[in-house]
Amino acid sequence: MIKTIFMGTPQFAVPILNTLIKETEVVLVVTQPDRYVGRKRILTPSPVKEVALKHNIPIFQPYNIKEDYEEILKYKPDLIITCAYGQIIPKPLLTLPRLGCINIHASLLPKYRGGAPIHHALINGEEKTGVSIMYMDEAMDTGDIIETLSLDILPTDNVATLQNSLSQLGADLLKQVLPQIINKTNKRLKQDDNLATYAKTIKRADEHLDFQKTAQDVFNRVRGVYPSAYFLLNQKEVKVLEGYIGPQKKGQVGVISDITKNAIGINCLDNIYYITKLKPFGKNAMSASEYLRGTTFEKLKNSIIE
Repeated sequence: MIKTIFMGTPQFAVPILNTLIKETEVVLVVTQPDRYVGRKRILTPSPVKEVALKHNIPIFQPYNIKEDYEEILKYKPDLIITCAYGQIIPKPLLTLPRLGCINIHASLLPKYRGGAPIHHALINGEEKTGVSIMYMDEAMDTGDIIETLSLDILPTDNVATLQNSLSQLGADLLKQVLPQIINKTNKRLKQDDNLATYAKTIKRADEHLDFQKTAQDVFNRVRGVYPSAYFLLNQKEVKVLEGYIGPQKKGQVGVISDITKNAIGINCLDNIYYITKLKPFGKNAMSASEYLRGTTFEKLKNSIIE
């Protein structure tokens, strides 16, 4: 059985690690250092570390892998697999395993290279996405492609649901191509850099909803930055979790123009975007109908959204 090192961090990477545990001998798991999480600042291991602990696999958590990778060299792996690790892999590791370094990336490369491919696929209203398994090189997501597998994006999808679907898709595809990689019979297709697009990491500014855009743009951004899309109402943050596109707008753009039993409608550039689930500042997530029990249409109508 071949010796592999797995490098990954979030829940997205867990099905990949589970596949490797079944199909290979995972001799080391490399993951990001434990992080302080939540208001109580509880030091929390990554989901990948939790799996490694469960299976008694050695763990390495460097703060900067470019400067701290000597521990990895000791294991002399046949193969290194990475998935959503969160740091750039240095050249000495890329040339270490005899079967190469392989990455599982959540897009159909060369589209959406970078750290947030799922977010940007949703924000841009893509109808399809997928996973790519590729050899790694020194640049970001530019290596030769071994195999890809596509997936339809559903109108009901958001970042969380699409991550779950793509994570399992990546694990299934890895199981399919792993024997070919081991036997060196896999395909190897160079990427066309002229077709490349980039998915930069999502920042706070990307989470702000701009109702001066179309309702479709707002709908896509809510899904694409879930659960962090927000606007300001009376200078207080309101997060938008779910909604739908309604009929043509009524009056001024960027104001609350309609309220139904189950939704709050805000005028966009063309149509009304109706919020059905939200999280007011300092409160738990709730349906729009629950939120409306604590206010009136008169108080909200024509309120300007910032």
